Amino acid sequence: MGLPPKPLSLLSLSLTFLTILGFFPSAKPSTDFTNLVYKGCADQKFQDPSGVYSKTLKPLFDSLVSQSSTKNFSTATSGEGQSSITGLYQCRGDLSNSQCYTCVGKLPGLCTKLCGKAIAARVQLSGCYMRYELAGFKQVTATELLYKVCGSTQASQSGFEEKRDTTFGMMEKGVEGGDGFYTGTYESVYVLGQCEGDMGGSDCGDCVNTAVERVKTECGDSISGQIYLHKCYISYSYYPTGVPSQSSAESGQSTEKTVALVVGGVAALGFGIACLMFVRTAFKKHHSSKY
Repeated sequence: MGLPPKPLSLLSLSLTFLTILGFFPSAKPSTDFTNLVYKGCADQKFQDPSGVYSKTLKPLFDSLVSQSSTKNFSTATSGEGQSSITGLYQCRGDLSNSQCYTCVGKLPGLCTKLCGKAIAARVQLSGCYMRYELAGFKQVTATELLYKVCGSTQASQSGFEEKRDTTFGMMEKGVEGGDGFYTGTYESVYVLGQCEGDMGGSDCGDCVNTAVERVKTECGDSISGQIYLHKCYISYSYYPTGVPSQSSAESGQSTEKTVALVVGGVAALGFGIACLMFVRTAFKKHHSSKY
C-alpha cells in the first residue's frame, strides 16, 4: 500500500516565506483572512502508486471543510492503521461560521498545491490553518517555535515596554478564561492570542506565556510581531497615536516591508530559510510607518 519502508521518526519540515498582504490584524476583524502566512511540508512523500493515500486524504479534507461551517476547530481521521491520516483545522476566534468555512475551504487545495504528496503538511492563513499527518509522524512539542516575524521599526516613545507587557498580561489571563482566544487593546497596543482548540485553559496559558517570552526575546522593541508555536500563536501591534478603527483601516491602508524569519528548535525537524514579505498595515502617520 505504499507505506514508508521504516517507521516515521525525525522528519524535517521545510517552511517557505511567501509574499502576503494584510499580515497584522487591525483593531477589528479584517476581511482579509485568507492571506497565506506560511507553509510547512514534510520532506517524505507518499509512495502511493495505487492512489490509496490520495483517496484517504480527500475524505479527510471533505470532513474538515464540512465541519468548519458550524465550529471553528475540529479534528478528523481517515483510513485505518498505518495508512490512516489524521488532520485538524482551526479558525481565528473572531471569525463567523461563514468566514471560517470560506477560510478552511481554501486549505485543502493549498495543501496539495504547496506541499504536493507530502506525508504531513501545515498551511497557515491569516484567519485559519490546517494540518494533517500520516500515522506515526513525529510530532513536535506544543511550544516548538515554528515561525516568527518582527517589525523592523523600533519603538521610540518611552513606556512602550510597560504598555506592551501589560497588554501581554491581559492576553495571558484572557486565553485561560476565554476558550483559548483573546484580543484586546491597552494604551495603543493591540494583541491577539489563540491556542489550538483541544488545549485546556492552564496549558493554553502556559503556551501563550512561552510565546510572549519568545516574542520579547526575538523582537525586542519592535512595534509589531508575531510568534507561531505548534499549539498557540500571538501577535501584537503598537500604534503610537491610537489603535485605528476598521473604517480607518480600510480607508488608510499602506503597504510596508518587514523581515520575517522561520526557525525551528529541533534540529531534526529543521525549519529553514527566510525572505522578504510584505504586509498591509492599518495605520498611517505623517510619514508612513515602516513595519
